[in-house]
Amino acid sequence: MARTPRIEIVYCTQCRWLLRAAWMAQELLTTFGAELGEVALVPGTGGVFQIRVDDELIWDRAEQGGFPELKLLKQLVRDRVAPQKDLGHSEPKA
Repeated sequence: MARTPRIEIVYCTQCRWLLRAAWMAQELLTTFGAELGEVALVPGTGGVFQIRVDDELIWDRAEQGGFPELKLLKQLVRDRVAPQKDLGHSEPKA
């Protein structure tokens, strides 16, 4: 049984994006350690780099034209798993 919320990072093995995916997973686990149930790294091919929160696609490299900046990724995850959480320096300026 999967723990929720579940973050899934699908990365291209052909492009060697494992380190990027693992770094993003580490940052999310560090920031949202008490709020996340699981962060999964899922190997893929064909240039794929997608991030999902509980099956909701929040980032697709093909659609957005690149990788998310970590600050933006944390905001996207926060808005779905812990809207009340202050992200400190990753928070948008008011």
